Amino acid sequence: MAYIRKNTEELTGFQEHAPFRPSIDLMCDFVMVYGTDSTMPERVKQYADAGYVVHLMTGIAWGEYQDYLNGEFDGREHWDEGQRERDGKPVNHGPTVPYMVPTVSFSDYITERLKAAVDAGVAAIHLEEPEFWDRSGYSDAFKREYELRYHEPFMPQHESLDGHYRTAQLKAELYARALSRCSQSVKEYAKVKYNRDLRFYVPTHSLINYTTWKIMSPEAALIGLNTVDGYIAQIWTGTSREANVYEGYYRERTFETAFLEYGVMQELTRGTGRRMWFLNDPIEDLPSYTWENYRYNYNKTAIASLLSPEVWHYEICPWPRRVFEGTYPRFQPRIAEKDETSFELKESRPIPDDYRTFLSSMFQLFGDMEQPDYAFEGMAEPVGIFMSDTGLFERTFPDPVPQDGGFGAEARAALTKNSETASSEERQAKAKRSRELCLAIDQDEAKMNSFIESQAFPQFYGQAMPLLKYGLPVRPIQLDNIRRFTGYLSGIRFAILSYEYMKPVSPDINMSLAEWVRAGGTLIYVGGDTDPFHQIRSWWKDAGYETPAEHLFDTMGLSRRPQSGDYAFGKGRVTVWRFLPARICLKKEYADEWRELVRRVLGEQGVNWVYRNDITLRRGPYVISEVMDESVSDEPKVFTGCFADLMAGGYPVIPKKTVKPDEGTILYDLNTLKPGEFKVIATAARILDAQVTENKVSITAKTADKVLTTIRLQLPFAAAKASARDEEGRAVELGFSMDESTPTALFTYRSEAKRVIIEAERS
Repeated sequence: MAYIRKNTEELTGFQEHAPFRPSIDLMCDFVMVYGTDSTMPERVKQYADAGYVVHLMTGIAWGEYQDYLNGEFDGREHWDEGQRERDGKPVNHGPTVPYMVPTVSFSDYITERLKAAVDAGVAAIHLEEPEFWDRSGYSDAFKREYELRYHEPFMPQHESLDGHYRTAQLKAELYARALSRCSQSVKEYAKVKYNRDLRFYVPTHSLINYTTWKIMSPEAALIGLNTVDGYIAQIWTGTSREANVYEGYYRERTFETAFLEYGVMQELTRGTGRRMWFLNDPIEDLPSYTWENYRYNYNKTAIASLLSPEVWHYEICPWPRRVFEGTYPRFQPRIAEKDETSFELKESRPIPDDYRTFLSSMFQLFGDMEQPDYAFEGMAEPVGIFMSDTGLFERTFPDPVPQDGGFGAEARAALTKNSETASSEERQAKAKRSRELCLAIDQDEAKMNSFIESQAFPQFYGQAMPLLKYGLPVRPIQLDNIRRFTGYLSGIRFAILSYEYMKPVSPDINMSLAEWVRAGGTLIYVGGDTDPFHQIRSWWKDAGYETPAEHLFDTMGLSRRPQSGDYAFGKGRVTVWRFLPARICLKKEYADEWRELVRRVLGEQGVNWVYRNDITLRRGPYVISEVMDESVSDEPKVFTGCFADLMAGGYPVIPKKTVKPDEGTILYDLNTLKPGEFKVIATAARILDAQVTENKVSITAKTADKVLTTIRLQLPFAAAKASARDEEGRAVELGFSMDESTPTALFTYRSEAKRVIIEAERS
């Protein structure tokens, strides 16, 4: 039973810079102590003494590196290694904290700082967020790295397509080099000095988010670093509420975006044996939202994270101190046409009691997700959508490419947010403005280029969102992995590809794709060969092709520029649609045409995709479902049977659950239980031990301070009475009730960060 386990399994953990304290004693398995300052060894000891497996986390791209920047580390100042924009403006994480160009000397400096954590006894090190901004790339240090890498004079990225692609590619390479050098060095240090095998992980945003936000990062290239043991998928409200365009409307779609983000992140570990933790954050970095807004969006990301059944490790909460000791909203943007960045103080309040209990329950639920038996409702066969690290390298067009440059500001004005303060009239007005903007984009090349390079990331969402919204659980897959792993596509019969926003790094990717089709795969290619980045210096140009798609089609025996239609190749087939993926976002008619094309292709291969407005997964005893709005219907989804509602206070036992559009649910199917067995159904406390006899059940539980703790158990008998005492033997006020329809009991008490022993006796 995963609820009762050893911390060494490291199923759940959190990161925190604060010292140990009862309010953040979340009763997970491990803690990532943050930062390498002088207090770090003592903080490591505190969490270890509290029973946690202790890791160390710190940044690789930014931090308090003043001793390095000012020359105290090696006698040479390093301020020229800060990232800089085109006009020389520094790209900073704080007033005196630049994002760094990861030079060799900087990597050696980080390694020296990490040795103190090894000396303190940590089990693993996490170097987070290897980030090089797209808008940067003009510092002296980067110019030196460019000339060393390409053996030619520095080429500013804004001047040409080649310049932009090559500088962006180098940015990712530099962070791959830094992570490789740091991990090798610190692992060697741990082995030589302590004969200890240190583990090394990279917490990173998803490829979808970094491509959206225009941040260069190694992503799939990390798979090639054999000293990296795994990753944390840094996905939360702050990344997943980034707005995108669907059927002409620009708005936040937190669940759908999170579902795709978690989906692409699991590709970093598929088939590698490496570890992946999925992150969830009960709030987010921006402190201006209400608790209700945080909870709404947390529910979206939490459910999305549970819909990837091949991952069952989680970072349950970054910075729990700010969640359980903070007050929100802290600031509210002032409404003013010309002053979008000013703020005014607004009344704030601490975390509501019911949200504290709910989060404590979710933290324990995440520890019970290793469920080998799972199945999606509806179409179970995956449909892949290819992504690539190379998509990062062409997110901004250089000056020679015509653009109107106005999409960003216009889109923000039309953004329909998931805000509890927006009136229906405001929403309707913004929806109208968004629709008008999309119609204008559809008719203007310069506006389309501006749209393509915007943070709406339409080239990807144009393909993915219309399918997901109608119940197809599409799976982003890594194009780069085709050449890394033999048989990477062996479990996939259907895949969608476009070279309009990414490029194959070598011809063997196309050759492997062709072989996959020859063996029976079905490939849907979308695009009209209009991407300006087709013209860069490249292997396909050297081979005499205008685009990489020409090489792909030629490899499969087709004409270099086939028209829209279906083509056979070996045992498989290729469907070509000469349509720009970004354009699919702009009208419902385009989205409908795209959906019908995909459904037709699937149907002709014997797979029936029935449109539906939900994504539902049965994962062991759990039923996890999200019903989407903007879908084929506004009908709710109804579950009937016998369930414990895990998202409701007290986990009530219910015969029916109705889930409306834009709602989700997590249920425990009580019909999966065996009669007479003891089982933890749901709990806000960590169950440390359970003793079950013929007439009595005794459990030991603990949770953080000030939590109204609820526990629902299936007992092997009907209990007549129950009592509780703390670890010091003092009586604890306990609420207790048996459910009339099931052999389950609910226990409630107010925690004081102490162990509590609960005993229930047979009637």
